[in-house]
Amino acid sequence: MTDSLRTALFAGLVVFLIVSTGVLDNWNLALIIVNYGLISAIMALGVNLQWGLAGLFNVGVMGFVALGGLASVLISMPPVPEAWAAGGGRVLGALAIGVAIIVALVTLYKRTSGRLRALSMAVLMIAGFFIFRGVFDAGVAAIESVNPASTGYLGGLNFGGDSGRDWPWIVILGWPVGGLLAAGAAWVIGKTALGLRSDYLAIATLGIAEIIIAVLKNENWMSRGVMNVIGLPRPVPYETDLQADPGFVSAAQDLGVDAVTASTIAVKLAYSGLFAAFLIVLLILAQRALHSPWGRMMRAIRDNEVAAEAMGKDVTRRHLQVFVIGSAICGLAGAMMTTLDGQLTPAAYQPLRFTFLVWVMVIVGGSGNNFGAALGGMLIWWLWVAVGEYGPDLMVWATSALDPDNSFRQGLVDSAPQMRFLVMGTVLLLILRFSPRGILPEK
Repeated sequence: MTDSLRTALFAGLVVFLIVSTGVLDNWNLALIIVNYGLISAIMALGVNLQWGLAGLFNVGVMGFVALGGLASVLISMPPVPEAWAAGGGRVLGALAIGVAIIVALVTLYKRTSGRLRALSMAVLMIAGFFIFRGVFDAGVAAIESVNPASTGYLGGLNFGGDSGRDWPWIVILGWPVGGLLAAGAAWVIGKTALGLRSDYLAIATLGIAEIIIAVLKNENWMSRGVMNVIGLPRPVPYETDLQADPGFVSAAQDLGVDAVTASTIAVKLAYSGLFAAFLIVLLILAQRALHSPWGRMMRAIRDNEVAAEAMGKDVTRRHLQVFVIGSAICGLAGAMMTTLDGQLTPAAYQPLRFTFLVWVMVIVGGSGNNFGAALGGMLIWWLWVAVGEYGPDLMVWATSALDPDNSFRQGLVDSAPQMRFLVMGTVLLLILRFSPRGILPEK
């Protein structure tokens, strides 16, 4: 079977499953699967660049996705003037002090030596810490005291009115900004962690991702912490606006669909178009990179670092490049997901959903194959939703022969929502056993 035919069959399977969901259940659910599947495909593409192209074992995907979500809030949400007036200046001043202290420490390290260096750096760090905390904590306390039930944070940079509807384009601008924020964090992490062996790199990236989530949960002034940021602006029309449009209502009636159902489907289709456009552009760029001299060099480094270094390649630098690029793509996907959800919920970022599941997508689709990773993202997300949606009903049907009061039957029915974990593990084991290179292996 040729690679093109295998890819076409895989894509046909994904389309068939989604269309079947729409026909047999409802189109709103099918479009929800499409939207989150497209975002998952983008995440899988980012991980595939890191692992499939360069062999970097990054299990901190969750952290970069969360940073993308944070960027979406910081760009698309309107500012809170009262919070800025209460403590915004002090927080910015504290951050400037922190940067100045870091610069001073680097300068001292370069221009001094011996005991003088150690003593001067220790004094500067201790004094700088207390100065920074004194200014920063006062500003944070003032910000978080401003109407904490609904705001209690600085807000974002969307000055297009309270609802943000006047500047819908700024929401889409937040998506690449999310990628840039994740890329900046990846550069800092990569400068310190990419020298580690693959298993230690995995531990380090997982720990750093947990640190990022802990910061988002506790820094209320920036992300409202566990109180969540809700009501994010959208780059597409609101359902209520469409339902109030006589032209849209008339068009829906001509199609024999009520205005409410038509509005929800139209909004989801609009999101699908945006997400698909970004995915197509990323796929084109990833394919060009894969078949370029740079891509061939990265695969050579992946297969034999010692030989590549002997040929004069800067392995550490190239690893840092692809680590930053892959993390930026994950950050972009995280910003998209936060916009689609309409809220930032730091507690919802779990390694199982935003790291393990993405890795399953890459492994099942085909590590090293961009189309395989993207289609694997769509397929695994459909399976994840389908098992959660239909698993309980299937378990009730499978145990219908048992007495309703049977404890064994009740236990199976109660544990049905956990079937998706069993199914994901089973699928992964089957792929690793019968097709270890994935459904679409690397060419």
